[in-house]
Amino acid sequence: MTAVGERLTDALYGLGWSAVKKLPEPVAAGLGRRIADTAWKRRGKGVLRLEANLARVVPDASPERLAELSRAGMRSYMRYWMESFRLPAWSGPRVAEAVDVKDLHYLTDGLSAGRGVVLALPHLANWDLAGVWVTRALGVPFTTVAERLKPETLYDRFVAYRESLGMEVLPHTGGAAFGTLARRLRAGGLVCLVADRDLSSSGTEVTFFGETARMPAGPAMLAQHTGALLLPATLWYDDTPVMKGRVHPPVDVPPTGTRAEKAAVMTQALADAFASGIADHPEDWHMLQRLWLADLDPAKGPEA
Repeated sequence: MTAVGERLTDALYGLGWSAVKKLPEPVAAGLGRRIADTAWKRRGKGVLRLEANLARVVPDASPERLAELSRAGMRSYMRYWMESFRLPAWSGPRVAEAVDVKDLHYLTDGLSAGRGVVLALPHLANWDLAGVWVTRALGVPFTTVAERLKPETLYDRFVAYRESLGMEVLPHTGGAAFGTLARRLRAGGLVCLVADRDLSSSGTEVTFFGETARMPAGPAMLAQHTGALLLPATLWYDDTPVMKGRVHPPVDVPPTGTRAEKAAVMTQALADAFASGIADHPEDWHMLQRLWLADLDPAKGPEA
């Protein structure tokens, strides 16, 4: 991206955060749907990549069904952005009524035991809303990691935004994040990580919807290293204003094997839990990037 493009991107996000949160909620929701439908009709790289990813998730879908799913997926994606732009203006009661989570006891029991918890999620529905619900409705602070974005000012916006919602945010790059996360977990804290896409090119290979992909080993390694509980979680939207979620049963550390072997087994278990949630709600999986190794082959061309 050019310097001019980076400044424009930063300005547009800044406009979103400053303007959208002032709109009445029905107006913001309608605006999001219109933007989503316009983007879907243009059939850009992101939409085409989303459809290609959904074809793995729903392999028997007809072209017409895939088109329906991708349109619904873009609407879900824009709902994420409209909600996220508005979250700083939401009251505590508004946040509390916006999320309904099944099997929450896995999380609350783990925290009550003082063991530390790693909560790992895929890019489903609105993970930022889930995060602010945890900090405000449950009253539990947590630490997370953010991908470095360009321009740097945009990354700074995201960090400031998430910190304003009660999250401690560490940069993905730089090497210090793992140690800080481990300290938080040993103190009995909560770490939340979006973990269905490897950003390092050195993640753990997993079987995901029948093909090989790479996912970060960090959640599994942190659980091994600190004794923290590792919990997968999935989110989804339905036809109500309330986002739904589920905390899945803990992923145990295998009794035998090297650290890397144990991490591989645990990361596969996370992938399986993520796949179950994505298969149930494919339209809420906001994966507009390449994921499977077959698509990451350089011979297949640039990112789409």
